[in-house]
Amino acid sequence: MAAPGRVAAAAVAAVLLLGGCTGEPPAPTPTHPQWKQAPLPAPPGPPGRLLVRDAIRCGQTWYAAGGVATAAEETRPALWRTADASAASGWASVPVDTAGDYYAERSVITALGCRDGQVAAIGAKSGGAHGNPRVRTFHTGAGGALVAVPSTDFELYGGPRQVSVNRVAGGPGGWLIAGNRQGGAAVWTSPDAALFTIHEDVPGLASDAGVDTVALDTVAVAGGWVVAGGGRPAGRIDRDPLVWTSADGVTWARVALPATSDDEQAQRVVRTPAGVIALGVAGGGFAAWRGDPAGASSWRSAGRFGATGSGVVAGVESAALLDGPGRLVAATTGAGGHDLWVGDPGGDGWRPVDPPARVGPGGSTALAVAAAGDTMVVLADDGTAGTLWAAPFQSA
Repeated sequence: MAAPGRVAAAAVAAVLLLGGCTGEPPAPTPTHPQWKQAPLPAPPGPPGRLLVRDAIRCGQTWYAAGGVATAAEETRPALWRTADASAASGWASVPVDTAGDYYAERSVITALGCRDGQVAAIGAKSGGAHGNPRVRTFHTGAGGALVAVPSTDFELYGGPRQVSVNRVAGGPGGWLIAGNRQGGAAVWTSPDAALFTIHEDVPGLASDAGVDTVALDTVAVAGGWVVAGGGRPAGRIDRDPLVWTSADGVTWARVALPATSDDEQAQRVVRTPAGVIALGVAGGGFAAWRGDPAGASSWRSAGRFGATGSGVVAGVESAALLDGPGRLVAATTGAGGHDLWVGDPGGDGWRPVDPPARVGPGGSTALAVAAAGDTMVVLADDGTAGTLWAAPFQSA
């Protein structure tokens, strides 16, 4: 008879061998950046809590945007910038000219875009009889100040067909905003970000008898524009991921991404040397899809990562390319709070990134990530304070 210790050892070995054959793969090893908090000076005006919502590298300058909320819950827009390539110091408040517009004065900036060293921004403040967001856009003006575009047409972004105004991007053809109207996915275009033109109910972009569409993000490519979002096919409760392509921002072609029976939606889109990468939710987790450099064809499913949990609205909040080491970074939100991830430029090989601050779930919280060269910038808002952090990318 074998000794009891040998029997126990053999049993453990068998379990380990079986686990190696049938168990889950080991969890990916997190990366641990050396985060450094970069102070953001208080913008002119009454003191309050800093709200941080988006960041971008534009030309040789980093920008971060959001707003200020006073103890009385009055808000105003805010923009900061630094010429420090590491984004770890030198942040200064940028003057914001609200042009005397009531809602521009009270907006919080939620999205930034870049073109030829100039930035454009989307801001909003809820108001009116129904408490809908009153959207305003901003752009770089004389002396580098951020200048609001006063409202001259209530129905340009609002009105009875209002749904959402989401992301803005700059490219060779000017500027484009991705959003939604009652008729489905819509865009707004401008040559200079000083005045946008709406394109709604556009065939191929808007909803039709077969699918209800939603547009959430956009990026400029060599041949024009790619917009990312999704659609709910008629008679189904789950969504499928979609992108749209256009050479001029006016005429659009719909491209279906590889879909499964899961609920899936493309929520962010990034241009990389490997092609266009769309990221979003897929079933109980997050996913990436990869297309050709124009975003028009060759789409395939890439990596899946993370878990959304249940009971909350989950999604990919932001995504960017570290073009130095060639990595994608993404910020997600789910039932467990907000998380950071890094993946290959083709949308595979995702693993967690230790964030500089833990941000739990909730409508007043936010986490955003931006990247350029080998530098990552993270904006963290836990509902009580907004902070900015920077770190060089580390592979482990």
